[in-house]
Amino acid sequence: MFSRWSNSHHNKENDSLQQESKIVLTSWLIVAVMLKYNQIKELRAAIGPLSGRSLKYCTDACLRRYLEARNWNADKSKKMLEETLKWRSTYKPEEIRWHEVAVEGETGKVYRASFHDRYGRTVLILRPGKQNTTSLDNQLRHLVYLIENAILNLPETQEQMAWLIDFTGWTLSTSVPIKSARDTINLLQNHYPERLAIAFLYNPPRIFEAFWKIVKYFMDAKTFQKVKFVYPKNTESVELMRSYFDEENLPTEFGGKAVLEYNHEEFSKQMSQDDIKSANLWGFDDKLQCIGNGHSGSDVAPEPVCLAPSARATPASDAWGLFSVIPPMMYGTCHRLYPPISSKEKHACEMPTGKLPNLNLTRKT
Repeated sequence: MFSRWSNSHHNKENDSLQQESKIVLTSWLIVAVMLKYNQIKELRAAIGPLSGRSLKYCTDACLRRYLEARNWNADKSKKMLEETLKWRSTYKPEEIRWHEVAVEGETGKVYRASFHDRYGRTVLILRPGKQNTTSLDNQLRHLVYLIENAILNLPETQEQMAWLIDFTGWTLSTSVPIKSARDTINLLQNHYPERLAIAFLYNPPRIFEAFWKIVKYFMDAKTFQKVKFVYPKNTESVELMRSYFDEENLPTEFGGKAVLEYNHEEFSKQMSQDDIKSANLWGFDDKLQCIGNGHSGSDVAPEPVCLAPSARATPASDAWGLFSVIPPMMYGTCHRLYPPISSKEKHACEMPTGKLPNLNLTRKT
């Protein structure tokens, strides 16, 4: 009798402690979110009045990404954001249209996949061995277009993309110059902060070692940690990649089961549709008079605009996004969206010492 009372009393105490812990944790979460939100407000005040495209670009979610990229240092974040706004005002990435870069995509060297990863992120597939042009400026412009397109097509619950890089056919003769690789890395790090979730480099040849030893020094610590090497004979690295991708969706060239073929004509049609979505998003009176690929804006029926997280802000979505700064072990949803990488997994996917990025794809029958 006494034992039963003791156990019951003990259980009640445990329940009470758990309730108190939940209250403390919830209070801590609210305080953490409000502190981050205040930092976002301070950054917005620091950059001053905005208008036009800059105002549309600088949502609360956008400012949070810049703060996170600079470890919530307001001065560094402000400088970074101002440099991006200056770059966007001159480079005008939102104005690039598919017909301007379509020739770069003829071989499917970079394209948006028709599937997402397990976390709902947009996937870009890069196949550097299929390089088909020599203009470095046009190659970078093509990549910028597809990054913008990937962001345009992000689900509402996601802000990041994943990269799958296939090294089939890659040689030093087809590799980009070091300067171009550096410019690409700087573009991604400085003007699209916290947009890359993970990049898997699949089965790079040994000759890639010399290239990687130089390129990796252009990466900041955050970007470097997102780059994972995968080798078919390394079980741990393969398992890590498959933890991000459903094997049924993963193309065979990445060790999956999906036999897919890039169709440039079909991809071009989809990009023409997306150009209309982008024009609507940014408020352009865009006639999309495409040349060279046979697809004009008048030939394609517009689809409903899918606003990417970077291009619109609502109090609910932005407040929800703030939870990504909270340690995963203290918030279940954050843990799900950003799964921690163990030291064992990290080691499996790092380049060994002594050894480096579907829309309208049709299945082969």
